[in-house]
Amino acid sequence: MPPEAAMDFSAAPAPELAAKVQLLNDRYRHHGATSVLEAALKDPDAGELTLVSSFGAESVALLHLVSVIDRSVPVLFIDTEMLFPETLVYQQELSERLGLKDLRIIKAAEMDLAKEDPDGTLHQFDTDSCCDLRKTRPLQKALSQFDGWITGRKRFQSSTRAALQFFEADGIDRIKVNPLAHWHPEDVRNYMEENRLPKHPLVARGYPSIGCAPCTSPVAPGEDPRAGRWRGENKTECGIHVVDGKIVRNGGNA
Repeated sequence: MPPEAAMDFSAAPAPELAAKVQLLNDRYRHHGATSVLEAALKDPDAGELTLVSSFGAESVALLHLVSVIDRSVPVLFIDTEMLFPETLVYQQELSERLGLKDLRIIKAAEMDLAKEDPDGTLHQFDTDSCCDLRKTRPLQKALSQFDGWITGRKRFQSSTRAALQFFEADGIDRIKVNPLAHWHPEDVRNYMEENRLPKHPLVARGYPSIGCAPCTSPVAPGEDPRAGRWRGENKTECGIHVVDGKIVRNGGNA
């Protein structure tokens, strides 16, 4: 199945959704990350939200923020079944430490895996289709019961995120909340240190950005933090994010 064959991301957000996103950004434009998150979880204009987390290199900061505000917020974790063993252990230990009460582990449908990637080698010749199968579709299905989702995306991470706002439209009918949009690398480090939060074990081994094991490699000093993701390909995003109706997969294009 070609990527996104079952989903149409080309439609513009519904006018009422675009207006709601603008209203929320105007309302909380001068707020900090904590107050934006607190407000989003209570504001009826934001609706019912879930946090989507990779439990990667910087995930603990946002997970901790949410746990302090409301540990019952649903947390979605996409297990592609190709993750590093260290990520799976970190996810379990961190969930227990933070007292997350509603962790939901989502995976690709067994029928889809058997049909599209029966031998687990799809990533070797079509990384976009592999990400679609193991990440995009399972996430879209899980998100269908929510009005929006909370992400840890930040402006400094890539050119496609340089103008990121606290609130944005996700497709035609969902909201995306980015409470850490204006944080810098040092903000993440300081928050983790001040709250004595455990780092992902692979960070110390040269992995500043962590995805699936077959498609993630260590990063050398001076390289872009995401240089180890899909190394050698024109691809810097897995495709779970939609900007202007397009799946984002690289620094400048969908």
